[in-house]
Amino acid sequence: MPAAVPTTSQDGARSGGGGSAAGGAGHTPRRAVLARRLAWVLAALGALALAALLSLALGSRSIAPAEVWHILLHGGDSNAAEVIRTMRVPRTLVGVMVGAALGLAGTVMQGITRNPIAEPGILGISQGASVGVVCAIAFAGVHSLSGYVWFAFAGTGIAAVAVYAIAARGRGGATPVKLALSGAAINALLVAVVSGILTTQAAAMDEFRFWQVGSLSDRDAEIAAQIWPFLLVGLVLVFAVARGLDALALGEDVAKGLGQSVATVRLVGGLGATVLTGAGVAAAGPIAFVGLAVPHIARALVGGDHRWLLPMAALLGPVVLLVSDVVGRLVMRPGEVPAGVMTALIGVPFLVALVRRRGVAA
Repeated sequence: MPAAVPTTSQDGARSGGGGSAAGGAGHTPRRAVLARRLAWVLAALGALALAALLSLALGSRSIAPAEVWHILLHGGDSNAAEVIRTMRVPRTLVGVMVGAALGLAGTVMQGITRNPIAEPGILGISQGASVGVVCAIAFAGVHSLSGYVWFAFAGTGIAAVAVYAIAARGRGGATPVKLALSGAAINALLVAVVSGILTTQAAAMDEFRFWQVGSLSDRDAEIAAQIWPFLLVGLVLVFAVARGLDALALGEDVAKGLGQSVATVRLVGGLGATVLTGAGVAAAGPIAFVGLAVPHIARALVGGDHRWLLPMAALLGPVVLLVSDVVGRLVMRPGEVPAGVMTALIGVPFLVALVRRRGVAA
């Protein structure tokens, strides 16, 4: 019997050591995933810094990056310093805000609807902003970008409320399918409203088309100051439902079993996406494909966990928009191609590739 005690003790030690090894093996993949995600986040931060530097340095007049850096740190009275302070810094800042807003909005819309091709315009929100701007030009006599912002925001809010009110009626409440269908109906109605106003107010057409194409040109610090509070509110709302979106990705029944209120997740997430889309569209016009492409790129890099997916989308959205804007400034110097056109040119091949990939997977 005395000899049995050490044997048992040694077995217990082996068992404990084996458990630790198993636990270590279990933690190793998790640490590897965490390290990979952190690496991609740092890479995205670096890409954003580079995109911002290019946005400040390149345009109809190129300025050396070293000179840009010196001006940012020490100021100056040169023509280059004036261009950077009054034109390129506000333009870049608005681009960062709008890109982050649209990237986050697209990610949340895809999570809420469980639809991989959902994007901020799916609920007619962007078209609501268009109606607001058309009304501002045609009936309110507003002819400045800073004035458009409030009318565009009002249009997005009215469109979002109308879509949700229609979808919420009937059995099941505001399901993804009903939201998409009511969004399509409202979008078609608003397109008709815009067309009707423009055909009767021909003078407004030229002014409206420059906003409608989507651009960062002539965006100043006043516009950035107008949209940042809404961007902050939208950020709080979408990050508040990150766990709920993870649960919803597993299915409504599973989400309910995990203690999540599906209706609350959809309502809060949808409200956050609406505020973000409204801020982005009001500031820069309806920029296409950022809200569609960015969530897929972010998901490929950091996976489907929205606690990582949302920050990555907030970083990649500005990268895509700023790079598109810079390319648009360079291809037709001294003129420029609007950022909304460039994102569409980049986004169409991406969408085709996505459709082909889904088709092969099916």
